Amino acid sequence: MIKITFPDKTVKEFDKGITGIEIAKSISHGLAKEVLSVGVNGETYDLTRPVTEDAEIVFYKWDDDEGKHAFWHSSAHLMAEAIEALYPGVKLWVGPAVENGFYYDIDLPEGKTISEKDFPALEKKMLQLAQQKNNYIRKDVAKDEALKYYSEKGDEYKVDLIEGLEDGKITFYKQGNFTDLCRGPHLPNTGYIKAVKIMSIAGAYWKGDEKNKQLTRIYGISFPKKKLLDEYLSMLEEAKKRDHRKIGKELELFTFSSRVGQGLPLWLPKGAMLRERLENFLKGVQKKYGYEPVITPHIGQKELYVTSGHYAKYGKDSFQPIHTPAEGEEFLLKPMNCPHHCEIYKSKPRSYKDLPVRYAEFGTVYRYEQSGELHGLTRVRGFTQDDAHIFCRPDQLKEEFIKVIDIVLYIFKTLDFENFTTQISLRDKEDKSKYIGSDENWEKAEAAIVEACEEKGLKTVIEYGEAAFYGPKLDFMVKDALGRSWQLGTIQVDYNLPERFELEYTGSDDKKHRPVMIHRAPFGSMERFVAVLIEHTAGKFPLWLTSEQVAILPVSEKFNDFAHNIKTKLNNSDVRTIVDDRNEKVGKKIRDNEMKRIPYMVIVGEKELESGMLSIRKQGEGEIGKMTIENFAKFISQRVAEELK
Repeated sequence: MIKITFPDKTVKEFDKGITGIEIAKSISHGLAKEVLSVGVNGETYDLTRPVTEDAEIVFYKWDDDEGKHAFWHSSAHLMAEAIEALYPGVKLWVGPAVENGFYYDIDLPEGKTISEKDFPALEKKMLQLAQQKNNYIRKDVAKDEALKYYSEKGDEYKVDLIEGLEDGKITFYKQGNFTDLCRGPHLPNTGYIKAVKIMSIAGAYWKGDEKNKQLTRIYGISFPKKKLLDEYLSMLEEAKKRDHRKIGKELELFTFSSRVGQGLPLWLPKGAMLRERLENFLKGVQKKYGYEPVITPHIGQKELYVTSGHYAKYGKDSFQPIHTPAEGEEFLLKPMNCPHHCEIYKSKPRSYKDLPVRYAEFGTVYRYEQSGELHGLTRVRGFTQDDAHIFCRPDQLKEEFIKVIDIVLYIFKTLDFENFTTQISLRDKEDKSKYIGSDENWEKAEAAIVEACEEKGLKTVIEYGEAAFYGPKLDFMVKDALGRSWQLGTIQVDYNLPERFELEYTGSDDKKHRPVMIHRAPFGSMERFVAVLIEHTAGKFPLWLTSEQVAILPVSEKFNDFAHNIKTKLNNSDVRTIVDDRNEKVGKKIRDNEMKRIPYMVIVGEKELESGMLSIRKQGEGEIGKMTIENFAKFISQRVAEELK
């Protein structure tokens, strides 16, 4: 017998070798129908895999990431089976589950191609195979047997994969007539897959190396119900309408130029003003919390980033060193602001009474992202972080961390990002080679984050292996209006850079001590944050943030002077106002300004000129009443104050 501990700490005994699906059935048949995979002592198992020792288990359903992963990984195998049936002689590389669906990299036989016109046939074949309800069968395979199997198939891609694996840890999965090299986990059978959609096709170099052969990558997505697929496709259509690249162009916020360079955004006047308002908003919050502004250069000597560890981390994949006329002198475009802030801290002696020191900077950094990974403002090569670094005593760490959490929560509330989760990112338990610093410092830093989150009552998930190379962090995963998750704010604890830069303060014992460093960026980067904000709001920004709060629409040229007079008065009351004095009918002006997402419109004609009462329209709602210029200015001011409360 083995003991199984459930999430509620209930313990039950079962026969050794019982499977996850059998345990689920022992609880209820309803649960057994919903569960897709099972966590066993922290490892995700197939539902049909025997549990052979005492274990803590958790069941994963469709709404759980682990459940979706098993579903989509199984679907990747189903797609590969369909491809083999439709394209005999095809060779397969890898087919993982991804954030939304799955893909498979394939090498088609000579003379064969796949294009969008072939998608329906592939979908049809997948559904035919799914309806056979073939079991996903796991089998342990010796390394020489695995090599023999794929060598006989002539599949050099799988052979290459197997050669890098350890004997005794190789598994095959079989469903129907299809066998694949795979760790799993998978669904019990193909019948769980009720709806599929092939989404796109792309080229992908073998092993990601452009010197290797280019394979064909096919992306797909699948669901346990057709209704879920329909909802997903509907969401994608809405996402296209909200695409920040499309709306950014319509609202004239930003642009890109091939002459300036890929991934280097150019902020247009309206976008620059929007960004400036965001910066001023955060500066106001930071001032209340005792931050001091600093400014650092866009470059630094290579040695600065060697000391910090950033050169080892980013150097190979970043912009290459800038060589000056001086012998051996090298500079780098800065990949991070923190080394510069360390040098500012070090510029004079510090006492324990001086701490905490809080430096804030909207600092632009540069990283050479691959051209295929660039995407609008969400993935760029030059971006501005709302960066700050807090240098504090160890006894101040938790209090300072909590204050940063408070800042992030206030920002999210003000900008209506109230649907979020928090992720505590810790070191990989097994592989510590990619991190710098002592175990002792890592343990202290990780404990401080966990305690701060508990004290604030945050609902958190812990992810091992997701920490920054210099320390653990707390990431805020925000869901937008379409339910998509974005990583925005981040707070990181760092004992390591103070060591590397030999930062010190004199303690009350008159001895030298190391400060602890907190890295924080509530927005993350201005570029990414603006992109997410655009898509979250569909370009209908809060009144305090939008570039043009009011559009005045004269009904004819006769009232243009009156309209401009109103504009002057409203602008003098800090209401951002434009006049649409084009020689167009007022109906067209209303439609055009609705498209520009201007929150309020003022229609002016004979009645307004005579009465002094303005006819006010609200974006998306129509006419909301009449007001004097003075009262309308107060109305706008009150709305802004309410938003910033």
